[in-house]
Amino acid sequence: MFSKKMVMIVGVIVLIAVNIILISVFNRRYISYYGPGRIAISIVAPFQKASSTSIRFVRDIWRHYFFLVNAAKENEELRKDLNRAFEKSIQFKEFKLSNARLRNLLNFQKNITDRVLAAEVIGKDPSPWFKTVLIDKGKQDGVEKGMAVVIPEGIAGQTTEVSAHYSKVLLIIDHNSAVDALVQRDRARGIIKGGSAGQCLFKYVLRKHDVMVDDIVVSSGLDGVFPKGLSVGYVSGVIKPKSGIFQEVTVTPYVDFEKLEEVLVVLTPKKHEFEQEK
Repeated sequence: MFSKKMVMIVGVIVLIAVNIILISVFNRRYISYYGPGRIAISIVAPFQKASSTSIRFVRDIWRHYFFLVNAAKENEELRKDLNRAFEKSIQFKEFKLSNARLRNLLNFQKNITDRVLAAEVIGKDPSPWFKTVLIDKGKQDGVEKGMAVVIPEGIAGQTTEVSAHYSKVLLIIDHNSAVDALVQRDRARGIIKGGSAGQCLFKYVLRKHDVMVDDIVVSSGLDGVFPKGLSVGYVSGVIKPKSGIFQEVTVTPYVDFEKLEEVLVVLTPKKHEFEQEK
C-alpha cells in the first residue's frame, strides 16, 4: 500500500511530465493559432493549470515545512534559554537567602561572648524516634562531644558524636535531651526535655511558681553545656495538678527544626587556654 504522500508526489510528477510533453508537441512551428492549434491549447491549458497549481501547492508545503522546522528549533532554543534563566533565578534566590541567614549568624556571633564555629547541617536522622542532625564540622575544626549548638533564634542542641570532619547533634526536642533552664520573668527553674510533636516539656517546675503561658524560657547555664541566657522557647501550656509538688509545663521552642540549615557550635575553652589566662 502506498501512502497518501507518495501518491501525491507521483501524481505531481506525472502532471509535470505530461505538461512538458504536450507543450513540446503542440508548440511546433507547423501548429498555428487557428484550427488544430486552438484545439491543442484547449487540451494543454487544463494540464498546465493543474501542473502549475500542483507545483505551487508542493512549493507552499515545502516552505511551510521548513518554516515550521525553523520555528520548532527556535522555540526549543528559547525554551532552553528560559530554563537556564529560571535555574539561575532559583540559584540567586538561594544565595540571597543563605547570605541572609549567614549574616544573621554573624550578628549573633558578635553578641555572644563564647567562641563559636559556624557549621552547615548536611543530614537528618530519618528515624521518628531520634531527633538528631549531622553537621560538617568535627575534631579537626575544634568540635568536641558535649558542646552546645545554637542559632540566633535559640538553643538547637548539643554534640553527642564527633569524628574528624563531622559531628552528630542531639536536638532539644529529642526525648534524651536535657537543658537546665528557667523562666525569665520569675526565675522558676526546671529541666527542658524533648516531648512530642516538636514540643518540649519543662520538668520539675515547682507548683509554687506562677508560670504563665507566653513566658520566655532561657538557659540557666548551670548544666555546664549551654551559656546562660540563651533563649529556649515560650510557655505554651501550664497544668497545675491538685496533688504533687511539680506542675506540668509545655514549652514551644523558638527554633524551627524543620528549617535548620546553618548552626553555631559553642567552643569550650581548652585546659591550656585556662592556664594561660591564669
